[in-house]
Amino acid sequence: MFLFRFVMFALLGAAALCFAFYLGTGRKHFLRWGIVILKWTVIAALGFFAVLVLSRVG
Repeated sequence: MFLFRFVMFALLGAAALCFAFYLGTGRKHFLRWGIVILKWTVIAALGFFAVLVLSRVG
């Protein structure tokens, strides 16, 4: 559980850093990377919580 939290916060921090670089430089690839990192972080979190819910139910 600690490892999952660490990875999620690291990925969210990386996405925030990409967004900050986009705001600072105005270069579109930073925005694109931030959105991609954020999207896959949310997908991974939803998958992780789905596994937790299914383990409680079954």
